[in-house]
Amino acid sequence: MIHMSLRITTLAERPELAASLWTMDSAWPEFMLKDPIADLFYEIADSAYADYVLVADDDAEPGRLVARGCMIPYAPKGSELPDDGWDAVIRRGWLARETSAETSAISALEITVRRDLLGSGVSPRMVRAMRDHAAAMGFAELVAPVRPNQKHLEPHTPMTEYAFRTRADGLPHDAWLRVHVRAGGKIVKVAPRSMVVAGTLDEWRAWTDLPFDRTGTVEVPGALSPVHCDVAHDHAVYVEPNVWVSHPLR
Repeated sequence: MIHMSLRITTLAERPELAASLWTMDSAWPEFMLKDPIADLFYEIADSAYADYVLVADDDAEPGRLVARGCMIPYAPKGSELPDDGWDAVIRRGWLARETSAETSAISALEITVRRDLLGSGVSPRMVRAMRDHAAAMGFAELVAPVRPNQKHLEPHTPMTEYAFRTRADGLPHDAWLRVHVRAGGKIVKVAPRSMVVAGTLDEWRAWTDLPFDRTGTVEVPGALSPVHCDVAHDHAVYVEPNVWVSHPLR
């Protein structure tokens, strides 16, 4: 673990970091950046949601982004966390902003650490900062449609099985889920269609460098479940399951 003197603030407090927000070297696979719902947040994140974007840099390299964390306030529908997790909270957050509806809930969207600092202990600090910031803004709970970071190694394992797998000490088997639980989060349920990415076969070939020349399921590096390919109809669809985690803040 690398010991760094992190400075974690909101983008509203450090607007000069906006330019490097999305150019930071990260481990996200290309296809993960193609969910159309994402545009309802990311295209306006630095203007409409700057108070909900956390940015971190290190005193040793001030101004060079170490990590980012994104949240969105939204208007819930009932008490159940939505099955369409990540897509749902972005869509509901955008609708609430457009209609000036009350946003009584807040969801994490991502924590991304610079590629060369993965495993250095930055992620738990970002989770704590996200919890603290949501609490300071008056929210009683922070929810998160978590993308387990080792699930891609088992794309055919149902998320309903994987999410609740534990180690001998009772903590989750998955490292990223462990970070959330250690921070005070509780695994609630699976969001079976948290994100949907659809594309033509040529688009998928460009995103993955895979042939996509046979109808059926395709294992794509970085995907949490197989991608469904239909050659006759020239499209492939990825439906990503996430895991809803609740962080009580009071």
